[in-house]
Amino acid sequence: MTDHTNPEKLIRELDWNLLRTFMFIIQEGSITLAAKRLMLRQPSVSQALKRLETRLETVLIDRGPSHFRVTPAGQMLYQECLDIFGSLARTIQTTQGTKDVVTGKVKLALLSRIESPFFDQLLSDFHHENPEVSFDLEVMSSKAVQQAVLEKSVSLGICLVHEQHPMLRYQTLYRSFFGFYCGPGHPLFGQRDLTLDDLAGHSSISFRTDQLWDALRPIALLRAQHRLDDRVIGYTSHLGEAQRMITAGLGFGPLPLHVAERFVARGELWRLPPYGQELPIDIHLVQHKSSRLNRAEMAFSDMIQQRLDTVPLPERTYSAEA
Repeated sequence: MTDHTNPEKLIRELDWNLLRTFMFIIQEGSITLAAKRLMLRQPSVSQALKRLETRLETVLIDRGPSHFRVTPAGQMLYQECLDIFGSLARTIQTTQGTKDVVTGKVKLALLSRIESPFFDQLLSDFHHENPEVSFDLEVMSSKAVQQAVLEKSVSLGICLVHEQHPMLRYQTLYRSFFGFYCGPGHPLFGQRDLTLDDLAGHSSISFRTDQLWDALRPIALLRAQHRLDDRVIGYTSHLGEAQRMITAGLGFGPLPLHVAERFVARGELWRLPPYGQELPIDIHLVQHKSSRLNRAEMAFSDMIQQRLDTVPLPERTYSAEA
């Protein structure tokens, strides 16, 4: 091995700003956009990428006037960069929080409209015990939640899950049941004793995860079996926006029973078949297996784990009567 390619020498002499610049180039998908984000001139960013490729003796991005493709080596380096800078950020937060175990920030990514008395009570109890801890909650899609946890930009995630990533740990936070609903302007509103066949031909609303290969597979399977997916006219990743479109009469769609029933009582939604609780959906707590938590996050994670261990799933399961 030559001195030029010695890994220890590379690590010792590598400019870490080159890795940061490379990470931004991949995230933006463009040297021009990365330069804007970094507030640098485009030639400076191009030169930084060239220096990094020269130092590593490998092509990271195959680029030209009409194409921009990350090579396998570039993909591998990008994932390592995410892990390195994510771990560094967590380490800094941990260092800043060492003076007082009850200070710091808990960063949490979650789905929209997480309605769970179990989780609400946990937040309340944690705040009562640790009033100096602040929370940073960001709402995003399930896929984005898992990616944020994987990149270690957040400490915990709450989302739907279909395929589990080997670097993440999953636990069922709560279970809910879904049913189909329509709004006051829908032709089926107010009608009783309907069957699933009565829904056929009507326009519908769907979640982006409402696919046979995704987290809401039970709903997608029911749609497919009864040919209810021919006229999907509205897609969303947010529960609130799905309910908005359903209430506005754009079409019928799936909603959690324990969320929708109070709107049924106010005459804003109408329950459609199936009338039982055939569509159980689990909401998961997601954590990185090797994430370094600051003291606030560690305390919050410990409290969640203690509650999950002592409160059985049936008490964290919500039906229409919950």
